[in-house]
Amino acid sequence: MSTAGIQSTISADPAVRPTHDVAILGAGGLTGRELLDLLQAHPGLRPRFITSDRNAGRSVGEIFPQLEPAYPELCFSAHSTDIPPEMPVFLAVPNESALELTPHFIKQGNPVVDLSGSFRLHDRQIWEEFYRLPHSAFEFMDRVVFGLPELFRDKISAARAVANPGCYPTGSIVPLYLLGSLREQIQSVVIDAKSGVSGAGGRTEDAGFSFQSVYENFRAYKILKHQHQPEIQEYAAHELAGNFPCEIVFTPHLLPIFRGILSTIVIHWDAAHIPAADSILNTIRSRSAQEPFLR
Repeated sequence: MSTAGIQSTISADPAVRPTHDVAILGAGGLTGRELLDLLQAHPGLRPRFITSDRNAGRSVGEIFPQLEPAYPELCFSAHSTDIPPEMPVFLAVPNESALELTPHFIKQGNPVVDLSGSFRLHDRQIWEEFYRLPHSAFEFMDRVVFGLPELFRDKISAARAVANPGCYPTGSIVPLYLLGSLREQIQSVVIDAKSGVSGAGGRTEDAGFSFQSVYENFRAYKILKHQHQPEIQEYAAHELAGNFPCEIVFTPHLLPIFRGILSTIVIHWDAAHIPAADSILNTIRSRSAQEPFLR
């Protein structure tokens, strides 16, 4: 989860690092809960205003007991856009809401990190096909940066609006990025990805991911229809290198676990240019050592 676009205002010296109050809209779901968990350890960001219509008036500790020590006095408010200009805003809301709220806060002057998928794809027709919604704010696409620092660190540092990458795309694009020049002569990529149920968000029962439907089960889902397929295709095939024209095959699977993703990526190189295994591993190790968010 990215706090990009805000980091550039935070000093590297903890002794002089200011604390920025931030707002989280939609903080009562699984995405909001994860963000609250991450921010409790962040040296420069502090949740000050959080919303959840369902949990309005209740404390963070009442909804997420494990977070009470970090936020003993923080309570949820009903949904509101009455947020001071310049206060950074995180949107942990559905796509329909993000299409309205992201432009609102951009125009108001708030730095925005949108955790939905509303501003990740630059092809409107493809976005509407995979998300099954009309995109009502496509004119704002050029003002939103894809928040994957390994690819767009400089753009993110200067951005006022950031689209947080999807979970599957993060686990697929970054490994391909780490190949560096070894991406040349790739002919095809097959991504076999497996995820827990938390990726469905806070209302998992609406997506058929309830406990009884996944327990002791394992299945592929949204085959050729998953909204992360075009996201992986756009940023892995089109952004990483001009000499990477291959189509990417992506199949997501649902595991009977709460969280986590494991992606097995099978790469087919041109027969005359297959790199040695040691070369692949050494390249990945060398390039990942330069990336502070990779472990």
